[in-house]
Amino acid sequence: MPTVTPTQPPKSVAQAFWRFAIPSIVAMLVSGLYQIIDGFFVGHYVGSEGLAGINMAMPLLGLIMGFGLLIGMGGGSVLSQYRGENNDSATRSTLVTALFLVVGIGLLASLVFTALGKSSLHLQGATGNTLMLSWQYVEIMSYGAFISIGASAMPMLVRNDDSPNMATLFIVVGALLNIVLDYIFLGTLGMGLKGAAVATLIAQLATCVLCLQYFTSSKAKTVLSLRQFDKNIAKRIIQLGASNLVMFIYMSFIIALHNRLFIDYGDTTQLAAFAIVGYLASCYYFFAEGLVSGLQPPVSYYLGAKQYQRIIQTVKLAFSVTVGSGIVVVIVLNLFPEFFASFFANVNEPLIEATKVGIRLHLMALFLDGFLFMASIYFVAVGKSGQALFVSVGNMVVQLPFLLILPRFFGIEGVWLAVPLSNIAFTAIVLPLLFMNLKGLMRLYRSENAQVMTLTNFS
Repeated sequence: MPTVTPTQPPKSVAQAFWRFAIPSIVAMLVSGLYQIIDGFFVGHYVGSEGLAGINMAMPLLGLIMGFGLLIGMGGGSVLSQYRGENNDSATRSTLVTALFLVVGIGLLASLVFTALGKSSLHLQGATGNTLMLSWQYVEIMSYGAFISIGASAMPMLVRNDDSPNMATLFIVVGALLNIVLDYIFLGTLGMGLKGAAVATLIAQLATCVLCLQYFTSSKAKTVLSLRQFDKNIAKRIIQLGASNLVMFIYMSFIIALHNRLFIDYGDTTQLAAFAIVGYLASCYYFFAEGLVSGLQPPVSYYLGAKQYQRIIQTVKLAFSVTVGSGIVVVIVLNLFPEFFASFFANVNEPLIEATKVGIRLHLMALFLDGFLFMASIYFVAVGKSGQALFVSVGNMVVQLPFLLILPRFFGIEGVWLAVPLSNIAFTAIVLPLLFMNLKGLMRLYRSENAQVMTLTNFS
């Protein structure tokens, strides 16, 4: 069996960061095309009711992605740390345990979502044609939940096996296949939302198969072998990945609550506008998620190698790029709102106007979403599962009073404003927490340097 040797980081921290960040950004953006392309075809071939219906399905999709990131980010972090320690046996056990979790959690999720999927749509206020269209999508995705979880988790394991380019390639293949199948099933065969779901699952299955083939090939540094499920490693994976699951539980709950509020205070046009604004926001979300996901492998490696100053430098770089790019996106969206809205909708004046309002209000603090996601991933990378969980849970708790109070006073505009205002409030809490942790690493760095200096002088 091949031995695992730690990959020596490039001399430049920026080189190490971008080596993982660029493939991760590409992977996340391409992965996001699953949703965005679905929205494009649904908007043009099914219409505003189809957009409203698929947005009702988003909470379920968020939970599925959350389980995938639970395993992918948690397992990837453990894998990278063991690779940094040159622990060959533990890395292979981590890989096998993560794959067991994909199958076990995936099958359980399929059973639960199939049984409770329609009830979740009723709770969001779905009725009539919107309910019918949404259930067509949810039912198919529920059957294949374990495939979707694997497609989210397995490329992250490939990436943390020091093969970020291969992970990106596997996701790109799946996304391109999804575009082709969407065109066939929706544009040609007219299968509606059911066709969109089938296209997504086939494409995700292709990504899973490619990842499995990688781990059984000579290109893999951690070759898949017959090993037993390790309960301790599984516990560690779940601990480190829990914040990602909670974050997506929060996202699913917030989307579901938004759906209900838009139905209560507006109509399906407002809900369709929310779907379009969500697709536009997801372009930045996936970029930011990919960017800060590139932070995790080098930071976890530096932690295992006790290279604390490199951790601090990497975080500073990730922070400046994540927040800076988010500000640019907000400006561009506000300069050309009609252009971006028309990508998902035919000429429909009420829908375009509702979307413009959503862009102006709902996305004004979009860059803070990127920062909060970066903070959560950073705490996962340095093994601080409690702090990572706090960021995710806290983000959900802070938003609830804004969503419950603002619409009562400001109606639809209150619904749009709830998320950005709550993000501003929560960032004021998380930012000092991040600074305190980085100061602790700086103290460790100075302490170890002082010990080295003392030993050198003594010798």
